[in-house]
Amino acid sequence: MNAAVVIFPGVDDLDAFGPFEVLANARAGGADIAVRLVTLYPAETVTTSHGAALVPHGALDGEAVPDLLVVPGGWNEPAQTGARSEAQRGELPAAIARLHAGGTTIASVCTGAGIVAAAGLLDGREASTHHRARDGLRERGVQIVDARVVDDGDVLSAGGVTAGIDLALWLVERFFGAGLADAIAREMEHERRGPVHRGRNATPVT
Repeated sequence: MNAAVVIFPGVDDLDAFGPFEVLANARAGGADIAVRLVTLYPAETVTTSHGAALVPHGALDGEAVPDLLVVPGGWNEPAQTGARSEAQRGELPAAIARLHAGGTTIASVCTGAGIVAAAGLLDGREASTHHRARDGLRERGVQIVDARVVDDGDVLSAGGVTAGIDLALWLVERFFGAGLADAIAREMEHERRGPVHRGRNATPVT
């Protein structure tokens, strides 16, 4: 599996690195997965919402199409950078919509759901997001679920910030088994939290 976490100016640090670390640990644990930090277009560095300078591995533009794309949040005020700015600008949502149409599974963390909603992928779907962003998504017609993680098949979402760790652990469980997900949680000393809400489009997990 080829996974990518898309980063952008003003991205929330833990929104991106929580899932990145879980998925990287899955690879270290023997799962057939590679994970990269990518930008929409080539960039040397990306400054996060907390001022860290990240060096991306590559860009979505020109890269192999990922099987899984994680979309972090960072709903900064004013909206000069961050998820709100990306949602309003439209280029990243358009790219996400194209990737999804091509078969990529999309998973949002926190206010990254706003970017995914701008891509039109949450229309009529159940989803979760940061508690402060729920009303905005409801206004777009999204069915907000009070759950740590929402799995609606090819589109998943998670609540605020640290819920991205639980989202990524659920993705590991879904694709590679509960044993590996639980082992990663133990190694990270993270107590997994639920619930995981299974939407009508969710596929059975064996």
